[in-house]
Amino acid sequence: MEVTVSMEPLFLAWSSCRRRRFQRCADICSQLLSESPLDQAAWSLKTRALTEMVYIDEVEVDQEGIADMMLDESSIAQVARPGTTLRLPGTSQGAAPTPAVRFVCFFRLFKLPYSNLWPSSSCSLKLLGLHREAEKQFRSALTHQEFVDTYLYLAKVYQRLDQPITALNVFKQGLDHFPAEVTLLTGIARIQEEMNNMISATEYYKEVLKQDNTHVEAIACIGSNHFYTDQPEIALRFYRRLLQMGVFNCQLYNNLGLCCFYAQQYDMTLSSFERALALVSSDEEQADIWYNLGHVAVGIGDLTLAYQCFKLALAFHNNHGEAYNNLAVLELRKGRIEQVIKNSQKNPHSDQNIRHPVFEHVNDKHALK
Repeated sequence: MEVTVSMEPLFLAWSSCRRRRFQRCADICSQLLSESPLDQAAWSLKTRALTEMVYIDEVEVDQEGIADMMLDESSIAQVARPGTTLRLPGTSQGAAPTPAVRFVCFFRLFKLPYSNLWPSSSCSLKLLGLHREAEKQFRSALTHQEFVDTYLYLAKVYQRLDQPITALNVFKQGLDHFPAEVTLLTGIARIQEEMNNMISATEYYKEVLKQDNTHVEAIACIGSNHFYTDQPEIALRFYRRLLQMGVFNCQLYNNLGLCCFYAQQYDMTLSSFERALALVSSDEEQADIWYNLGHVAVGIGDLTLAYQCFKLALAFHNNHGEAYNNLAVLELRKGRIEQVIKNSQKNPHSDQNIRHPVFEHVNDKHALK
């Protein structure tokens, strides 16, 4: 692949790597190495770019094992104290704003850039569901030598035990020894976000960006928070920043389409959704995008288009509760009571939210999840 450059090639390659355009970085380095095969800087940068393209951080891989799914020996009380658990929604004093639409999140797909070698016994215990034994091993490891990854693993153990406050304390202890460490700040922000402390989560994500202004997850989370606080214009700036960094997937274009719509930039709304549909990789993503298009159609008053979009969402994902809900509202407007009842019965979440205030779900954008 030929790459035309107009500035110092090695600097351009480094800049591309910083903006996560790893393939372009590797191509420029290959061009440099064809001219100077012994250029160590080019070799180092190329190997880093190629590694980043396929790298998976083991700290981020946290699959739930059979022991966690089938057994719960750490459970003591059936109801946790408010603000001390991640298992119950809305446990904080300041609950997060209710989503206006199914705003597809994509920032969990990106890895953290740090990984250190560590004996596998503690990780094996954690994967086997022996969380208390793993906790002892990680605590013992910290007394011998402190690593960032050890704090991350220990905090993850406490998250599995549903002790977010203790996990936060572990992250803060890590920050005492590793000030301004991005991964520790990100861990605190994630827990605050899961506990619906959105103001605190946003502040920590901003601290992350002060240390790493190309951190994809922080940019995406801050943009999402601005969207849900009725600031789509500001959210749009963050998502456009992700485009400049080389992020290119259906979730990003979906979010751009929603931001453009609520920011009244209608010329970019449909084109963003078209790109999102061209980049889908699963039926669930396809259903979410059609659902959002249906919501856009409701916003412009085209109920026929909205009806078709919700139908398409159900064609790709027949357990899409929000689509059943909105179809029931549209059928109610047409006076088709039997269809309303059928959609209510098919909706897997019908017992939770659609028995009575059905009509409000189309008119109030804050009522839709």
